[in-house]
This record gives sequence, structure tokens and C-alpha cells, in this order.
Amino acid sequence: MKSYNPTTPSRRHMQIIEYRRFLSAAEPKKSLTRGKTGTGGRNNRGRITVRHKGGGAKRLLRLVDFKYDKPGVPARILTLEYDPGRSGFIGLVVYKDGEHRYHLMPSGVKIGDEIVSAEKAPLKAGNRRPLHLIPPGTLVYNVEIEPRGGAKFARAAAGRVEILAHEEKHSQLKMPSGEVRRVNKFAWASVGQVSNEERGFMTIGKAGRSRHMGIRPTVRGSAMNPVDHPYGGGEGRAMRGTRRPKNLWGRGTRGVKTRRRKKYSSRLMLSRRK
Repeated sequence: MKSYNPTTPSRRHMQIIEYRRFLSAAEPKKSLTRGKTGTGGRNNRGRITVRHKGGGAKRLLRLVDFKYDKPGVPARILTLEYDPGRSGFIGLVVYKDGEHRYHLMPSGVKIGDEIVSAEKAPLKAGNRRPLHLIPPGTLVYNVEIEPRGGAKFARAAAGRVEILAHEEKHSQLKMPSGEVRRVNKFAWASVGQVSNEERGFMTIGKAGRSRHMGIRPTVRGSAMNPVDHPYGGGEGRAMRGTRRPKNLWGRGTRGVKTRRRKKYSSRLMLSRRK
């Protein structure tokens, strides 16, 4: 992490990641990028469905491969790069047949390392295997839900899933949230954990950086009028005046279950997250 001298109040606590220590390439491979239009948190009718989004620096979308549909073909890591669309680092790999792709990179790999997706692949960072062929206790990332359905779990920075046990048809996995659930044991996963573990210690430091990241300001409910929020109104700073914490629309915000009762995967959950 890089800390700054307190030349201004916002610089006093600002901390960023020293990307030069980890990354090698400044420009992405042009054929693996696409333009990306920001939504500003609006749906197809132009209505805001996700608040506090909008503006920010322009982003170029990297086409990251989560299918890994070239089993048995080894690939060599050419670069380690920054992706503005995700928190972990990505890397450009070249397969033995000459094809280039972007992959999500794990911690501990370096340029020149070889990775492969195969049932008998060595148990080292970046290699992929079916879950039932990975020993319990191993940390994995880029985990599929169904075989060859593409990686879905543990894709954020420092993300990892622990394999607890293997059953007749499923593997028991402990998610980053602490939830324990069953997944088809023939689904594939990559060994290791996602790179950029220090991201959780980053301090944005000032409002301007949040705006560059596309995060718009959030107004506190207690600073509003009674007509605008359940916490609004009162002379000076006032108690929230309601027994349970609520959001802008009066719905509970703490200890309220938001999962659908009939969701298909509920039967696969063994233990809820804390």
C-alpha cells in the first residue's frame, strides 16, 4: 500500500495500491476490448433503479474468459494487467495453439508461468480441475455452479472458496461470506485465490476520487425532511424516532431476509451466512 504525506485533509488518510509492483502492461490487447456505455443506474425506461451511480471516468471493457473451454491445452501468462471493470487483476495468456485470451489472475503467479485446465492438472495456482478431483481444504476461485457453465463464484479481489468435503453428487463449499452450500461435484474450479488481496485496505480519501469511480453522493436520511425519509425532521440532530432501522421506502434494513422463499438453490444451502 502507498500512503501520502498529509498535504491536505483528504490526503492525510489516503491509501492506494502500488500497481507498479504487480502489473506489467499499460495498454490492453485491442482485439480483446469493447466499448462500454454507462447506465447511470437507470433501466431501459430511464428510471433510476440503483441509486448513487453515474459519471466517472470512461471505461474500456475487457473480454475476460470465464468459460475455460480449451481443456488440456496449456497457456502461458504474457502480462498482468489492471481491469477497470473488476477488483482483481487480469492477465493476457497465449494458448499453445496461438489463441490469446484474458483470464482472471490468482495470487502468486508471475509472467512466464504456465497454466492448464485439465482433470490431471498439477495442484498449483491458476490451474483448473473438477471439484471432486481437488482435495478438501484446498482454496479455489472461479467456481462453476454447473459443469462447463462458466465461473460464477469467487471472482472479486482476494475471493476464495474452501472445499470442505465431497458427497455422492455434490461438493460442500464454504463461501467468502461464510455460507456453506453444495455444488455439483463435476463443476470446475481454479486453484488459489483471486489476486489484489490488498484492495480491502484501500482508503479512497476524498469525494473527488469517488466521483471518478462513478459513485455519486449519498445523503443521510437524518439530514432530510420528514416528507423525504422516515428519519427526517427534528430540531438539530434527532434520534431516528422509529423502532426498527428503515430505508427511504420504509422497508427494514437490518436482520431482514431478502432471499426469495422458493429460490431453486435454497435446498443446496447447508448453513446461512452470518
